[in-house]
Amino acid sequence: MRVHLVDGTYELFRHFYGVPSHRNAAGEEVGATRGVVASMLALLDDGATHVAVATDHVIESFRNDLWPGYKDGSGIDADLKAQFTLLEEALAALGVAVWAMVEDEADDALASGAAVAAADERVDEVLVCTPDKDLAQCVGGKVVQFDRRQRVRYDTEAVRAKFGVAPESIPDYLALVGDSADGFPGLAGWGAKSAAAVLAHYRHLEAIPAAAGQWEVTVRNSPHLAATLAVQRPQALLFRTLATLRVDCPVGTVDDWCWRGPTPAFADLGRRLEAPDLVRRAEALASPR
Repeated sequence: MRVHLVDGTYELFRHFYGVPSHRNAAGEEVGATRGVVASMLALLDDGATHVAVATDHVIESFRNDLWPGYKDGSGIDADLKAQFTLLEEALAALGVAVWAMVEDEADDALASGAAVAAADERVDEVLVCTPDKDLAQCVGGKVVQFDRRQRVRYDTEAVRAKFGVAPESIPDYLALVGDSADGFPGLAGWGAKSAAAVLAHYRHLEAIPAAAGQWEVTVRNSPHLAATLAVQRPQALLFRTLATLRVDCPVGTVDDWCWRGPTPAFADLGRRLEAPDLVRRAEALASPR
């Protein structure tokens, strides 16, 4: 059995900026939602059987309480933001499991779903469908990260080749280099190469010696990097907390994610989206299942 866990927030952004605008008769912008639903139908048409989509129902999360600069959704286009709830309604009507996150983030739900699926002996592979670098920390064993747009898969070795560190070190890596998409800066002077070189050897922040003279790896400008880490270690640990995904969100079981066809409500959603073709596609895909 193969499980597909999809980053719905990413998909909504991607389609909002990648497909033509479409306003329905009521004046709602629905183009991106139509695009994501079509994308999910394509996934199902390719043979996917167990699918769950995680969304950020509320952009803010518990991480905003930990770091004031963490992403808060400010600046999001109003036509895009208005489709968050619409997408959740459309996917639920389609019969796809939806995790609409409030206190946690969509990424936390994906990490939690990956943990549940990986622990299920019936599951052979878990595809976490997003290019988000945060999710690389979930890779290993049955779990791979899959960029659907680029058609690129990342297993453990591919993550190591891309970032220079193993999946387990991704939160530490992001703590040092920062994550502009999530709104935390990392530590001054630390870049991708220096962080990868140090963490490839020490794996986690706690294991990095305080003085550069104690380092067992050669890194350019190591005295400055070590001094910065020594002074800002508490901040680095906070950034790692921000980058570490939760794996205990309530996401149900693998059986809950089995697609059995659209619900009766999907016909109404199809009319709201002004996309009768999506309704016909969903019904056709459901008939042999």
